[in-house]
Amino acid sequence: MPSSTFSFERPTASDRPGVAQPVPTRDVPAQAWPLILLGGLILAAVLLGAWEWHWRSWGAQPAAVDSNGLWASQRRRIDQGEGGRTVLLGSSRTLFDIDLDTWERLSGERPIQLALPGTSPLRFLEDLAQDSHFTGRVLVGVAPDLYFSGYAFHGSALDYFRHESPSQRAGQWLSLHLLEPYFAFLDPDFGLATVLHRQDWPLRAGMEPHTSVRRLSVSGPDRNTHMWNKVEEDLAYQTLAQQIWIQGDKPPDEKARAQNLAGAREQIERSVKAVATLRARGVPVVFVRLPSRGPYLEIENRDFPRAQHFDALLAATGAPGIYFEDYPQLQGYRLPEWSHLATAERPRLTQALYPLVVQGFAAQTPH
Repeated sequence: MPSSTFSFERPTASDRPGVAQPVPTRDVPAQAWPLILLGGLILAAVLLGAWEWHWRSWGAQPAAVDSNGLWASQRRRIDQGEGGRTVLLGSSRTLFDIDLDTWERLSGERPIQLALPGTSPLRFLEDLAQDSHFTGRVLVGVAPDLYFSGYAFHGSALDYFRHESPSQRAGQWLSLHLLEPYFAFLDPDFGLATVLHRQDWPLRAGMEPHTSVRRLSVSGPDRNTHMWNKVEEDLAYQTLAQQIWIQGDKPPDEKARAQNLAGAREQIERSVKAVATLRARGVPVVFVRLPSRGPYLEIENRDFPRAQHFDALLAATGAPGIYFEDYPQLQGYRLPEWSHLATAERPRLTQALYPLVVQGFAAQTPH
């Protein structure tokens, strides 16, 4: 039966050897294209506004997105004439708990914040050791489960910094100055794909439920970061954050303990080399164990005993260390989800920590 669309009598290329196949053409129907374009733009704006309204009503607020690009912009300061500053390395506690405004008020210098959530700082310490532009001071925050395991959720930040293209740098600047101050939904935790992924989908046989770390913080343009008020004020969200920290926890068996210790020794050996290189250049290093509490602290103490980890790190590197349990002024703070300080506590802890860090720096400076 002949088709109303195609004709079976149409010649093909094989029927006309050496003759090019004609390009089929199709008339575009006349439409009110400007109105269609306008309607599409209005629909996009409405959908965008609804998504923004949803997250703002949930408690989100515009803030700098703490991306690899933002981290790279701070790391670049060292190579652009600020290599003599204090640099803060570590994981999320160093990022959330140390208030740059308070540090600047006490020292007259604003430190460069290079800590990364969920990431061991060791690779970044090694990077500073190899960078001759850096002649300042280093505070290294030690979260035992990250530092001594070498886990680096944001380990790609250093590679991004080293290979960042001009277009990526321009995109970061445009996003930081033209988008992030006005839109709350830009945080990756509010992305549509992320939201869909964390729905309560049925699990395949043998799989265990796992919830990724949710948004916990708010950042500024130079990564001065504090806890998101929703974590402090919304009890359900706070409880969710606590449960994420301890999900799947079980005491390690003897084999796992041996593997943990072997991994820790490797991290300590790398630390010794990095600290020695920095000291040879006159750069002092201080290790800091910031507060945690509750079940999370119990897990850290069980899996990464102080004597075999933090104390062993100090003994091997010869660097001074500050352990929060040794100092009354570093205790008694509010940690809503057991691992990070409430926003209002940051200035007080920074003020208490600062003289101890300065003392540690001074102990390594030749007189």
